[in-house]
Parts: sequence; structure tokens; C-alpha cells
Amino acid sequence: MKNFRIALAQINTTVGDLAGNRDWILAFCERARRAGAAVVAVPEMAVTGYPPEDLLFKKHFVTGNINILNDIARRVKGITAVVGFVDRGKKGELYNAAAVIANGRVVDVYYKHALPNYSVFDEKRYFTPGDGFRILSQDGVPFAVNVCEDIWVDDGVSLRQAKAGARVILNISSSPYEVGKSLEREKTICRVARSTKTHVGYVNLVGGQDELVFDGGSVVAGPAGKILARAARFVEDLLVYDIPLMPRRVHKALLIKSGGPGEVLPGVARPHVKPLPLIEEVYGATLLGTRDYIVKNGFKKVVIGLSGGIDSALVAAIACEAVGSANVIGISMPTRFNAEETKSDARRLAANLGILFYEIPIEPVFDAFLNAFKPYAAGLPFGLAEENLQARIRGNFLMTFSNKFGWLVLTTGNKSEMATGYCTLYGDMSGGYAVIKDILKTRVYELSAYVNRKAGRDVIPQAIIKRAPSAELRFNQKDQDSLPPYDVLDEVLVGYVEEHRSPEEMAGRRASREVIRRVMDLVDKSEYKRRQAPPGVKISKRAFGKDWRLPLTNRYKAA
Repeated sequence: MKNFRIALAQINTTVGDLAGNRDWILAFCERARRAGAAVVAVPEMAVTGYPPEDLLFKKHFVTGNINILNDIARRVKGITAVVGFVDRGKKGELYNAAAVIANGRVVDVYYKHALPNYSVFDEKRYFTPGDGFRILSQDGVPFAVNVCEDIWVDDGVSLRQAKAGARVILNISSSPYEVGKSLEREKTICRVARSTKTHVGYVNLVGGQDELVFDGGSVVAGPAGKILARAARFVEDLLVYDIPLMPRRVHKALLIKSGGPGEVLPGVARPHVKPLPLIEEVYGATLLGTRDYIVKNGFKKVVIGLSGGIDSALVAAIACEAVGSANVIGISMPTRFNAEETKSDARRLAANLGILFYEIPIEPVFDAFLNAFKPYAAGLPFGLAEENLQARIRGNFLMTFSNKFGWLVLTTGNKSEMATGYCTLYGDMSGGYAVIKDILKTRVYELSAYVNRKAGRDVIPQAIIKRAPSAELRFNQKDQDSLPPYDVLDEVLVGYVEEHRSPEEMAGRRASREVIRRVMDLVDKSEYKRRQAPPGVKISKRAFGKDWRLPLTNRYKAA
């Protein structure tokens, strides 16, 4: 019996950084070689970063990625590497490809068969599907390679590869995070391993890219349909595992000779990394997505409007962990409508987080606006326009700080607000990144409690968590003056937004038919606002952004 040592290099690439991605791939290939692995696999399209989207229409970009792939091939020594890149066919067609590199050259290229074209995926826009494969033999152990979606197809290429003699299947993926997806992935991988009677090594990308977060969680599954080893989530990792296999000859296999053993490290078989509890998973995704958006786009500092409410408190706490308290600035901008309690809570939160804090009363600016507008609104009562004006003044202050000092404005609106339009265009929606855009209000409370448990102290003051939520744009205002209770609202939003359910399908839950229809109407009328919102971390199976493409002009109403 011989152990076949594989390495799964769960790395964080950056879209378009071809040279940087090359260096990172090479670094992890060397780490795997030193660990004595025979084969190392890196994620789907690791050379380009994923997803490159319409960069693929630039011929020079595709050529550059092919040149980088060839450079990687020349520089990988002593190990076989499976590397994701974009290949070009003879007629100019593009392929989502996996190169098999050995002994300083590309010895085989596999083209992805199943091109996803749902949810955030748009691969049929760019790629031509492949239809073939080869069985490769590393030191007498037959293995095969496929790419991401290929492993999700029942009776697909994985089964054909196993029937052709593969004992190990390596799947390179860039599978984005959403709540509950990691469990679904592992069930799929185990099902494939069991049905093909092979060992499956699945390597996934990790890192943030615009709205998407890739959570890693690479695994090895055995023929019994069980997870044998699991990499960490939301961080880079190198999972090295010994597969007990008897080498055998396979007809027509492409033979690859080992470049020689590396510095074999004892005890490399990874014990189980336990699955994360749901709230830790959501927090980890939000943290990683926020950090990578800030860092990969070259921002050094971020600025947040601190209202003394729970949404801005959570965003500030996440920002501090993402880039450090020294790089976070909080600004409170009270008017006559802000209670002393919320103002003091904003100060206390800033002190707890150790961030730079400014308090800029905007009452003089607000008065100046009201006086300037007064001749045109004579005799009309104070209302929505005056409420939204306060939010827009605050947005202007934040964007001015951003322009003056190069700080990124992090917006603080949650999914419940974005869904129902309980937010102000060019006001609290102003900014560069929306950290909790896909997090419902009820989960904001859960995450805030988790922040405090994690810290072992009340980073977010209990007064903020316990206070009834209010925009404080008029005296004694409460969110529930305009919206249903958040536990009821969020249940309807999950049904309508994330599951596309009709009123009849949602009936019988906590919300009445009247409330359900009212919420649906608010969602439908607010599409124009969401189109103008900044990007934010995708958490759910249907987030506003890439997942949500409804027409602005739309008269359809569910019966």
C-alpha cells in the first residue's frame, strides 16, 4: 500500500493581478513540495482571479494570463500542479481551464464541461464548454481533474473519469459563500466520492471580490462518502493529506514521473476542522468581504457615520477587526431630534473600539437649508423631505471627508431597510461599500451579540442593543411607525425576496395577508433606490445586486 500525498492550496487571489497571483501560486506550490506532496491543486481561474467578468473580452488580458500560466509552468519544480486559468482555442473561443503542470511544462489542459448560468454566475457569456478529459498517472496512481460545477452534475464527468480508471479526482473550484452552502457542498462531494468509489480532493478559493466572498472550506472525501479532512474557512490554508492507494496501471493514462520527494513532514494528515456555527460563519464572511474590498482597492482608512444605533455600531466593530481601530473614523452628526442617550452611546462605542471620533452637530446646516427652502414650501408641514434632508446633509459630510482624506465611506443600512426603501438616496445610502447590505435586521442583533461574546465584553453597549430602533429624524420616531416589527418583516422578506414566494405561499405565517402585501409593495417600489446603492457583502442565496435583476419600470403585482 502506498500513500498518495495531495495538497489543496486554498489561496486568496485578486482579479486582474496576474503577476501577484502567479507569485502566490508559486509560493503555495513550494510549500506543498516541501510538505512532500506529489500533486498540489489551486483554485479555479487562480491566474486571473475569479470572476474576471468582462475583462475576458480584452484579448490582451487573456493573452497575459496564458503567458503567466506558462511562466508558472517553467518555475514549478519537484511537484505536479493543477492550476486554474483561462485558455483560448484556435478560433478565439475561451475556456475555463485547468492546466496540469509537471517537470517544467504544461502536460495537459482540462476544459470545464458544465458552465453555470444562474444566481451570480454568467459563464455562458464568456466560455465554451469542454467535453473531454484524460486520466493522468502520478507515480502509478491514476487521477483526473475537473472544475467546480462539473462535480455538481449527477452522472457527469466525475463518473466517467472514475469508470476510465481514476482513483483520485481533483476538483478546483471558486464557489462563493452563502448561508448553508458549505453543508450542501460537502454532501455533494461525499455523494460523488461514494458513487465513483474514489477519493475526491476539492479545493476552493478564499477571499472577497466585490460583493462575493469565497469561503474556502476545501475538503478530502473518501470512497465511503465521508469527509476525511477539512481546511479552515475564510482564511488561506494548505490542506495536505495522505490517501492510501495501491498504484496500478491504467490503459492510455498520461504518465507523470515525480520530480523527487520534498522535505516530508510527519503527521500532515489534517484532523477535522469543525464546521462553524451559523452566526460565526456569517460574521466570518462579512469580515472577509469587507477587509478584502478595502485592502484590494487600496484604501487605508474608512469612515462611518455613528448614529448611536445598532447598525452603525455593528459596521464599526466589523471595520475595526477588518483593518484595525487606528484606521477607522467615526463621525456623529446630531440634530435637535437626536436624544442625549444615542449621542452618548455613539461616544461610548467609539471609546470601546478605540477609534478616532468626531462629533459634528449639523443643526446650523439643517437650519440654513430649511430657511433657504422656506419660501418654496410656505404653509406645508414638516415631513419626509425635511427628514431626508438630515440624512443627505450627513451623507455630504461623510463624502467630503472621503474626498478630502481618501477615506472609504462604509454605509450602515441593513437588508430589511434596503428591501423596503427605509433608507435615503444620497443620504445614509451614500458611500463606497455597504457592509451589512445583505443582513436582515434580526440578524444584525444576533451578530452584535456575537461581537460582544467574542470580545468577552460589551464592545457594543447594551443600551444600543436594547433600545427600540429609530432613524431619529423627528421627535419620538420609531422604525415600527413605518414598518412591521422586524421579526415579522424579516420573515416576509425571506419569503418574497430570497424564495420568490407569492402571498398565498407565505400565508399562515406570523404576518397577515395585509402585512404581506404591504411589504411586497414596499419592496417593489424601492427598486430604483437599490439600483443606486453601493456594493456589499453577499450572504444570502439571493442578495440585492448580482442576484436581483428586476426591471425598474414594472407594473406586475402578485395576485
